[in-house]
Amino acid sequence: MILSKILLIAGIVLMVLALVLLFKPWYVAALPAYCGLWLLHWSNYTMYPMWVFIFYGAATLMVMGLRYLSPKGEPDGKNTGNLYLGLGALMGCLLGMIDPRFMLLGTIIGTILGQMAFSRTPNGKWLLFSKSNFIQYLCAKGLPVVVAVAMIGLAVEGFIFDV
Repeated sequence: MILSKILLIAGIVLMVLALVLLFKPWYVAALPAYCGLWLLHWSNYTMYPMWVFIFYGAATLMVMGLRYLSPKGEPDGKNTGNLYLGLGALMGCLLGMIDPRFMLLGTIIGTILGQMAFSRTPNGKWLLFSKSNFIQYLCAKGLPVVVAVAMIGLAVEGFIFDV
């Protein structure tokens, strides 16, 4: 009983850390989200099938490899795009929770819309929708956001809908 509550609290702390890392990207946000998902599963408050851990484990490894291979920061030296991508993904995830099957789709669409909003700001003017930079930026910066927010949304969904 006490171990279960400790695992629950540790899992929630890791999910909050992943949420913070979406906006201040000094490390990959998907890794603490994945570890938090495991801790929440072991706490017996939420139960997930094994395919969830295999799928998101592979996605986390892919995102960590992307971070290792990608240049650090933005071309203008700022990380303002993370705010737009993170908020867009969170809003898409929340809207996708209306029906749990659409959560990942909502996260992807929210990330794309957040990136489009960022490309209209003065800091993101180099990133226009019609250029190839948009797709490259979406793959390099948007995919880690989608993976982390999808796992955070899956944890919240586990508490709300009892997956």
